[in-house]
Amino acid sequence: MNLSVIIPVYNEKNTVREIVRRVQATGLAWEILMVDDGSKDGTREILSELDGKDGVRVILHEKNQGKGAAVRTGLQNARGDVFLIQDADLEYDPREYPNLLKPIEEGVADVVYGSRFLGAPHRAILFWNMVANKLLTLMTNILYNNILTDMETGYKVFKREIVQDMKLRANRFDFEPEFTAKILKRNVRLFEVPISFNPREYSEGKKIGLRDAFEAVWALLKYRFVD
Repeated sequence: MNLSVIIPVYNEKNTVREIVRRVQATGLAWEILMVDDGSKDGTREILSELDGKDGVRVILHEKNQGKGAAVRTGLQNARGDVFLIQDADLEYDPREYPNLLKPIEEGVADVVYGSRFLGAPHRAILFWNMVANKLLTLMTNILYNNILTDMETGYKVFKREIVQDMKLRANRFDFEPEFTAKILKRNVRLFEVPISFNPREYSEGKKIGLRDAFEAVWALLKYRFVD
């Protein structure tokens, strides 16, 4: 099973080398596909040094379009059998990969979500972000008749065939609800596993905001009724 790790990147010069090191240290990534979404802080210069070394491929967006756009570029260019989305900011720990991949390897899942709310260790900050995440997940479960605990998780792992014919349109953080809505409507085998989580504060570079919560609500409503 060849694993493509897709890493959307935007202005992460302080963490991009370390996240690549951590992914490589797992020994599980067949390719590491870095999609830079128009960084202006020196990240692109670092990526140019990493490109072509130890399984790393770099794709550059000429201007900033959003996380969803970077993920979609990654999905279109990844060459593995299984795709894993990895943020570049060190909030998610690549040492979780074996647990994330296990349900797929055992043949019981087509998609695996790493849930931040199933009891694994996590840094205790950002109460209102947690509330927003739980409300969006509740809305997802009501609209799509499911029992997810963490729709907004950044750790999503899935077989290539899940997205081969899927039309994804999100450019920003609404990728998470759009992708979730579309896989739930297809009744794929979805597993959740607990993951640890080390969230950044906004002073440390966290990018998601209130606007993104409203866009997520709209995406969940819209894709309940359209493809």
